[in-house]
Order: sequence, then structure tokens, then C-alpha cells
Amino acid sequence: MATDESNENGAGARGPNNCPTLTTNQGVPVGDDNNSLKAGPRGPTLLEDFIFREKITHFDHERIPERVVHARGEGAHGYFEVTKSLKKYTRAKFLQKVGEKTKVFVRFSTVAGSRGSMDTARDVRGFAVKFYTEEGIFDLVGNNIPVFFIQDAIKFPDVIHAVKPEPHNEIPQAASAHDTFWDFVSLTPESTHMLMWVMSDRAIPRSLRMIEGFGVNTYRFIDAEGKATFVKFHWKPKLGVHSVVWDESQKLGGKNPDYHRLDLWQAIERKQYPEWEFAIQLIEEKDEHKFPFDVLDATKIWPEELVPLQRVGKLVLDRNPDNFFAETEQVAFCPSHMVPGIDFSDDPLLQGRLFSYLDTQLSRLGSPNFHELPINRAQSPVDNNQRDAHMRYTIDKSRTAYSPNSLGKGCPFHAGAKGFNTYAEKIDAKKVRERSKSFADHFGQAEMFWRNMSGPEKQHIVDAFSFELGMVETEMVRKRMVDILAQVAMPLAERVAANLGLTIDNPAAAMKRLKAEWDKYGVTFPPGERHDYDGIKAPELSMATTVKDTIETRMVAVLAADGVDGAQLEAMKAALEAGGAVVEIVAPTLAALKSSDGKSFKPDKTLRTAASVFYDAVYVPGGADSVKALKKEGRAVNFINEAFAHYKSIAGVDQGLDFLLATDILPKGSTDADLFKESGVVGSRNGGDVKQVAQKFKAAIAAHRHWDRKNVERVPA
Repeated sequence: MATDESNENGAGARGPNNCPTLTTNQGVPVGDDNNSLKAGPRGPTLLEDFIFREKITHFDHERIPERVVHARGEGAHGYFEVTKSLKKYTRAKFLQKVGEKTKVFVRFSTVAGSRGSMDTARDVRGFAVKFYTEEGIFDLVGNNIPVFFIQDAIKFPDVIHAVKPEPHNEIPQAASAHDTFWDFVSLTPESTHMLMWVMSDRAIPRSLRMIEGFGVNTYRFIDAEGKATFVKFHWKPKLGVHSVVWDESQKLGGKNPDYHRLDLWQAIERKQYPEWEFAIQLIEEKDEHKFPFDVLDATKIWPEELVPLQRVGKLVLDRNPDNFFAETEQVAFCPSHMVPGIDFSDDPLLQGRLFSYLDTQLSRLGSPNFHELPINRAQSPVDNNQRDAHMRYTIDKSRTAYSPNSLGKGCPFHAGAKGFNTYAEKIDAKKVRERSKSFADHFGQAEMFWRNMSGPEKQHIVDAFSFELGMVETEMVRKRMVDILAQVAMPLAERVAANLGLTIDNPAAAMKRLKAEWDKYGVTFPPGERHDYDGIKAPELSMATTVKDTIETRMVAVLAADGVDGAQLEAMKAALEAGGAVVEIVAPTLAALKSSDGKSFKPDKTLRTAASVFYDAVYVPGGADSVKALKKEGRAVNFINEAFAHYKSIAGVDQGLDFLLATDILPKGSTDADLFKESGVVGSRNGGDVKQVAQKFKAAIAAHRHWDRKNVERVPA
């Protein structure tokens, strides 16, 4: 870190652009800050890398006491169950027997914001699973996006410093739409693939119960004979992968910043337990170099067409924490928490995480005894020679705390072949600071991601880039990013450029400009040979192919006032709840509603406390007096307008259709027929048709959103 004196007075060596030379905290000039020291370009990171250790250690200890990243989170207890034995590939005991259950604790989180930030920010979601196995703790620390911004962990402090609030004013909170982030990624072309995911709907999920999980890094399975197989881990949600709309995400942040946390808590309390399938991808060591990607590159996926997915287990969350701080806040995940039968690869991002996570927990929880906290405690026997230190809970009675010993009868003994033994990988390489050339394709998979998106998803990516870059004040950063997008897909670059008031010529000219910029600002690992993914189909990348056959846990609002038709309300409510939906009556006040047929209904929410963004769909039953009252409520009109603009399902029967026509979702003078031409809008003028309407409504809700709906921009919501 350069001193203020060297910055201001020019003391010390100078580099290009008259910049001070990068040094360690001891003033040692750093030759390469972009690559950790490895045993060969694709080899493991070496402990002797004092530059890496100093940089990561300082980064890990920057914030006290909340996590440096993933500060805002929520968790739950549950279990993992094996549905297909993995004995063929790994000797990990908890993966051997079909039906075997292992207790788990899962923590979900956002990455960039502080503990007090909102749940629905555009961000990566952490998906960390702690397995309490018979052989000790296994932590699978992942995200809801399968790739990452960087390839080498030495750059982790840089990407996080860039995305965090800018240091001079601590703005913006939990947002990447600012200059420092886009300056960094525009100078880090390896981030391009990850940017496509983060600018997609994956980064604004509808619920934590509707996100995928990925281990991100490449691991190894080790079988009973010591044979290794490369493995990637996946979690596939039972309810499918679904998102909110960007406008909805922003409004939710103000109306209910705890939206995801509350949603997870309430689903478990209702016993509608969140569930995921556990899946793996396997590559034999002999096939390590046969693919167009490097298996150790964390900025690449393994396309399922090339490496099929095997579904081998399930995860169920069935118990909320008893105490948020003691469990969710104090839980400590470390990729280095490993069990026999699973091992690390030489993935340089994973290698750095092995050091960083443990170091972070030591800082955050204040003691090497953090493993003795109840939430972190192994449920298998723990016996070693580690003693004392701050906050030691265990009372050790043995007089020996060393090995070998005879006074303690040699206890504890090494487990030998039954214990964890590092895979005997052959290494023959020079110690170097460089990146493998096989990591240099920065745009091939980004283009594959774009190509596999549906039309609406592509539009949302364009909108996201346009919003984020529109918030960037520095024009050269905006131009640089448009030039990068030209390397992904010209239609993407052209649409974003038009929204920013820029022009783009062609990829070759854009690359020429980029290379000049990268040379100017010291980019040491520019794009290399690009691999062809044109013939590879990857429908799994698109959310359009996700599960759309259930309304389980979907939130449906019923707008009603005094005079509502009670039979129409009850019939729809019963039909939706039979499908697993959660139905809430939203009324002008919390006073009991009196229906037109003499029944009484207790509202769940009022128009003051509820909003359309809390729901997946809305239904308006008939009842002349009810509809007359709703027409006078501006909040009720806006409720429908907003739901329509957010592509949600809407239903009405009898006079309920009059209320829908009185809103702004259609031009004045529209008819019932015009209403039903709109995608996702169902109903009937005949109040006796509620059951038939309910079936259509359920199908519409299961589809999640109706992206083919036209002219939503005209709706004032």
C-alpha cells in the first residue's frame, strides 16, 4: 500500500502514468499482484507466498465484527438424505448408503451489503451448507451462481473493495451500480461471464427457496482405492428457479427489507419445508484436458450436455433457529472443513479460500475455539492436542498435549488409512506467478450464456446493464464495458450502448481499444484463445426451462371490502389452498368484513400494510358494494396496476371484472374480452364459474410470470 507521502510528493519508484509502485506493507515492491505463487501455472498455491498471505490477512480483518462479505444472512436447520449411493466415487461415509440422513445447517446470504442492508438487492446469494457427519464437519460453501468474478484468490480483496461502498463517502449500500465496481471489472476481462449471470434475473430471486446452489469450485472425490474424480456440486430447488422484477426488487427493499428472511421463516413455520435435490457432475482425471474449458477455472461452468448432471440426494430445511445470533450469526463456514473421501483440487480460487475463510472466522469470532460454539460443534467425537486459548469451553483432563507420547498411552492415535489423507497428486513444476493459458478464454461461455437466454431474459440483461452503467459517472468506464459486451454479443452491446447514448462499431475495433486501455492500466491477463461453444446446447442456463407446475407456497392476495360475495371468496380461497398456495385477504381496514350473503371474514392485511410486491398473484371477487368501495381506494387501484406491470397473474369474477377495468391496466373503454386477451389475466362475468376460473388461475400462477404481456410500460405503477 503506497503511503500518502509517496502519493502526494512522488517519493519512491514510479510506474506508468506516474503512479507509485505497488508494495507490501513493509515497502517491498511487488512484481505481480494478479497471480498467487503456484507450483506451475495449474498447480496448487504455495504457503510461502507472503504477498498473498499479507493481502488476504489484511482483507480478512478489515471489518469487525460482522463478516467482511456475506454479512446479511438467514439460516435454518434440516437434513440431507442420500438417494443414490456414491460409494463408487467416494469413501465419504455420509454418501454411502441410500436413505442415510445427515443433520445440516444452511445459511443464505447476500455478498456486498452490510448486516442492515435489504434482502432483495441485485447481488450474488451465498448458499453454505454445514454437514454434521459421523466423520466430522463438512462445509460446502457456495453461491446461487455457478461461476465467480475472478480466477485467482489473490484478486478477491480487489473485487470486494471495488463492489463495496466507495471509501470516501460509504455510498452506495448493497449495490454494484457505481464507478469503482465497473472500473475494476472493465479492467478484469475474466469477470465477463460472471457479469452476465449477475445482470440476469438470477441476481434478484423471488425467494431463497427458489434459488439454485453451486459449490462454484472444483473438488475431488476419493474412492476406497485412492482413485480421484473431479466433482462439482449443485443444489436444485424443488419449486424451480424464479425471480422478481427489478422495479419490484427496489420496492421490496423499502417496503420490507427482510422479505427473503421472512419468507424462509414463514414457510418453515407453515411446515412447507424448502427442499432441493443434490446433484453432482463428475470428470475423470484422465479426461481433465479434453474439454473446451479448464476444470480448475472458477469462471467457467461444465455444460450439462458435456458433463451430465447426476441427482444423488436431497436437502430439506425443517426447523428455524432458536436464536438468530447464537446460530445464524455465529455459524462459521470454512471450505477447509473437509472429511475423508472429499478433497481439494488445484483451483486457485479454492486454494485461497482455504486460508481466507479460517482466518476470517478467527478474526470475527475472536478465538481458535469457535468450533466449540454449539452451532459449529462437530457431532462426532473430537480428540486432539489443541489446548487453551480465548473462550475455551472444553476442560481437558489429560496431562499430555503432544504427540508422540507414552504418558498418555500414545493417545490420541493417528487414524491412518481410515482418516483424511491428502490425495497424492503428482506435481512437477517450477514455482511461478502466472496464470495457465487454459484459463484465458474470458468470453466464450459469456456468449453461450447470452445465446441460451429466452427473449425476456435477454431484455432483462440489457435493462440491468443499462441501469448499472447508467449510474456510472465516468464515461471511459461506460465505453470500456460496452466494448467488452461487444466481445460477448453485438446485439447486447448495441442495445446497451443505445440506452447509454453511445455507439459501438464492431468487436475487432472494440478489442483494439480494450487492449490499449488494458495495457495502459496494467492488465496482465488479457483474453487469449477463444473456444467455440456454438454447438453446445445449455437450456439449464435459462430460467425459462425451470419448474412451472406448482403453486405450492405462492402468495395470493384477495382484494375485498364490505359487501364482497362470500361464496366467490371462499371457493377461490379453498381451491388455491388445496394446491398449496397461501391466500391472504387484503381489505381497507382490519375490521371484519361483512359479505353480501351474511358471512364474516377476518382480513389478514390492510391496504396500508400490504402491497402487491408481497404477492405472486391477486384475485378480486364480486360483490357490488365491495367493488364500489375498492374503486375509491387509490391503494387498491395501484395494487392491480403494479401487479400487472410486474407480469403477475390476475383473476376476477362477476363485478370484480369491473374493478379490473377501472384500473389503468387497459385503456379506458376496454371490455371483458380485451381483459382476457392479456396474458395471465383470467376470469368470468358469471360468478358461478369460480371453480373453472380457479383452475385457469392456478395454471397462470404456476407459470410464475407472464413475460409476453404487452405494453406494461404504459401502466402508472
